Amino acid sequence: MKKDNSFQHRYLESILSTEDKHLKKLHQLVADSMREEKLISENLLHPPKETFSRGQMVADKVATFGGSWTFIISFGVVLFCWIVMNVILATKAFDPYPFILLNLVLSCIAALQAPVIMMSQNRKEEKDRKRAENDYLVNLKAEIEIRNLHQKINLLMEEQFQSLMEIQRYQTEMLEQMTNRGK
Repeated sequence: MKKDNSFQHRYLESILSTEDKHLKKLHQLVADSMREEKLISENLLHPPKETFSRGQMVADKVATFGGSWTFIISFGVVLFCWIVMNVILATKAFDPYPFILLNLVLSCIAALQAPVIMMSQNRKEEKDRKRAENDYLVNLKAEIEIRNLHQKINLLMEEQFQSLMEIQRYQTEMLEQMTNRGK
C-alpha cells in the first residue's frame, strides 16, 4: 500500500512541477514582451535629433515671433506711431494721409511672412504625421501583444484544466480505494 501511495504522491508532484514550469514560462514571455515595449517607448520618448537648415530655423523663428502677442502689440504700436507721426507732420509728412507707403510696407511684410510661416507649419505637420504613425505602430503592437497574451492565457488555462482533471481523477481513484478498503 505504501508503494502505491508513494507512486501517486510522485505523480501528483510531477503534475504540479509541470504546472510550475508552465507558469514560469508564461512569466518569462510576459517579461520579454514588457521589455520590448519599453524599448519602443524609449525610442519614441527620445527620438533622434533633427538637423535643420538655416532656412528652416529662420522659418521657425519668424513663425514663432509672427504668431506671438509681442509681435501683434509691437506691430500695432509701430502702425499707430507711423499714422500719428504722419498726421501731426501734415505737409512735411513722409507718407501723407492715404498712407500709400504704409500700405506697400504692409503688403510686402504679408507677402514675405505668409510663405515663411507656411513652411514652418508644413514641417510641423510632417512631425505630427510621423508622431501619428508612431502612435499607430505602438497601438498596433499593443493590440498584437494583447492578442498573444490572451492566447497564452487560454493555453495556460487549458493546461491547468487538464492538470486539475488528472489530479481529480487520481483523487477519485484514491477515494475509491479508501472506500473499498473500508468495506
